[in-house]
Amino acid sequence: MSKPKIVNLSRRAFLTTGAGAAAGLTLGVWLLTRGQMSGPAKLAGPGMAGGAHAAAGDFAPNAFVRIGTDDSVTVVCKHLEMGQGTFTGLPTLVAEELDARWAQIRPEGAPADAQRYNNLFWGSVQGTGGSTAIANAFEQMRKAGAAARSMLVAAAAGQWQVPAAEITVVDGVVSHPKSGQRATFGELAAAAAEQPVPEAPVLKDPSEFKLIGKAFLPRKDSRAKCTGVAQFTQDVRLPNMLTACVAHPPRFGATVRSFDDSAARAVPGVRQVLQIPTGVAVLADDFWSAQQGRDALVVDWDESNAFKLGSKEILADYRKRADGPGKTVTSTGDADAALANATAVIEAEYSVPFLAHAAMETMDCVITPDADGVRVINGEQFQTIDQQAVARVLRLKPAQVRIEMLYAGGSFGRRANPQSDYLVEAAHIFKAAGGETPVKLIWTREDDTRAGFYRPLYLHRLKAGLDANGRPVAWQHRIVGQSIATGTAFEPGLVVDGIDQTSVEGAQEIPYAIPNRHLDLHSPKLAVPVQWWRAVGSTHTAFAVECMMDELAAAAGADPVDFRVALMGEHPRERDVLKLAAQQGGWYEPPLPAGRGRGIAVHKSFGSYVGMLAEVTLDGDNGFSVDRVVIAVDCGTVVNPDVVMAQMEGGMGFGLSAALMSEITLVDGAVQQSNFHDYLVLRMDKMPAVEVHLVPSTAPPTGAGEPATPVIAPAVANALAAATGQRFYALPLKRAA
Repeated sequence: MSKPKIVNLSRRAFLTTGAGAAAGLTLGVWLLTRGQMSGPAKLAGPGMAGGAHAAAGDFAPNAFVRIGTDDSVTVVCKHLEMGQGTFTGLPTLVAEELDARWAQIRPEGAPADAQRYNNLFWGSVQGTGGSTAIANAFEQMRKAGAAARSMLVAAAAGQWQVPAAEITVVDGVVSHPKSGQRATFGELAAAAAEQPVPEAPVLKDPSEFKLIGKAFLPRKDSRAKCTGVAQFTQDVRLPNMLTACVAHPPRFGATVRSFDDSAARAVPGVRQVLQIPTGVAVLADDFWSAQQGRDALVVDWDESNAFKLGSKEILADYRKRADGPGKTVTSTGDADAALANATAVIEAEYSVPFLAHAAMETMDCVITPDADGVRVINGEQFQTIDQQAVARVLRLKPAQVRIEMLYAGGSFGRRANPQSDYLVEAAHIFKAAGGETPVKLIWTREDDTRAGFYRPLYLHRLKAGLDANGRPVAWQHRIVGQSIATGTAFEPGLVVDGIDQTSVEGAQEIPYAIPNRHLDLHSPKLAVPVQWWRAVGSTHTAFAVECMMDELAAAAGADPVDFRVALMGEHPRERDVLKLAAQQGGWYEPPLPAGRGRGIAVHKSFGSYVGMLAEVTLDGDNGFSVDRVVIAVDCGTVVNPDVVMAQMEGGMGFGLSAALMSEITLVDGAVQQSNFHDYLVLRMDKMPAVEVHLVPSTAPPTGAGEPATPVIAPAVANALAAATGQRFYALPLKRAA
């Protein structure tokens, strides 16, 4: 017997050639720009960019729906699928109004075209973020489906010579019950394409919904991801493509003085070494060679203008700033006078560290020459901003930068970078390399952790007063932390009278009736690069506000839930999710035994209301475990219950990492963490049991991807306080030794 041949296959290759190939999930994808076809692309998995362009005989009534003669219904999704369920939620809206079968629905990523695919909440900008995907597209995608249905019905009515009102559509089949005539969408596609597009298609009454909020629908991205068919940036292989890794400075603000690349060029596979504005790039035939070449570089960094403060020094400076007033955000009544006359005054200081986004897929993208410009291929979150930024570097018009949106392996805000940092870096490399060869830029985990962008470090100083009856009469709140909008294209909209709204969201409007309130803000400028992080400002404001409310309840001798509810007369949705979480979590049941505790918190963010109860157990080594979390959420109309529940679980788990273990620390300006061994995130064995309770609602849908993240830290901190009798004022939470 001959010796068997050994083939080294990646897991992705194994899935694609084995189970993936057998599953038959590949789709033929057409790429278009500005409404013109550029020809068929290579077969690729769902997630590739496309558009509602009809081939011969197909039916494309609008930019979002394409019905093929093969009976397929392609839904063009303008929002990135990065794990949050967008490629299930948006098609659900179309399928509901179209009365299509779920099995015939195929999602497809939209091309970069802000005229057709802009985020309706952001004006003329195309992008995904702020938990807006379903909320901004809810009516738009339903209208797209309803228009297509109306045209299919009109086509059938014309062919069969029957009144349109007598025609029904069920599970992708158009029928006339009286005559027994029926046809599939595909059979009617060509005729439907000849019908006028209705300007105001009639939408279903919510009582008629069959899919929205009603059915468990298999996610459209799950099977492709499990079988290896789904396309991520790492999967892109183009002829003659070079892979780039970049040596970034060890401190923010440092620049390249000189470098020795002799050892790097000696690495097999290395083709070029280039200096670019952000460091030194090594281009090679593959990632391993590029990384080895990058690590072999000897770079002399000019640190004369580098940032050299550490986290401790930053926090000390913030404390000094907090001793004086900042810019007034909101002021009601006279907080100073009310505090002076209060029966009891409680003061507290809360702090949270810098945080990395730590998405499983690190930053990466491909840039390749195109007929009249370039193609950018990546998990694209910020089409309009990135298109413009890449165009500036390459001296092209934005329309000459054609972006193909693949799946992304997470983001948590990182891929929506206001400076388009890693795409701009890739553009500089592509340009310096000659602009004729495809370039794939890959950041390592260490690059992402040490040279990325961060959730800012924040300090909160609070002072509150209670009257003789234990009711709060004064609330004074001071926040110190970097602005993430100042100096970006978003400054005009997000910075109002010098106040970055993302720094104070969640603190500016609290659901508690306190007559005398004052909130002010210090926004120091540091060289540490910061940007939005999942749930943005609420990640620190909810922690400070909800922990302080618990401490006030204790000072008043009141139950923490009852204390809050008594102050929520004008905020019934917060009140209801708080009470539901408490009820489902057994808040009023007999107290837990010694060494265990329950905590509660409530917060509104991205238009959604989340109440959360956490249970903790202390151990004998000054540690503790989070055993159980109960979540109640009111996010308006729920499109996909299972997706919302998954987002609540995942968002809570993401926030629990920050509550228990995650932090970025600086020493002499250098980030100390590098990978998941020292930038710690929640492991599976630390995930608590989770219950999610959805509040029925007919209100418009609101965010689901982020609102659970900020609520878990105060819920756990309050549970720890109940178990230990001590208060906790800093994240990540640590028991005193």
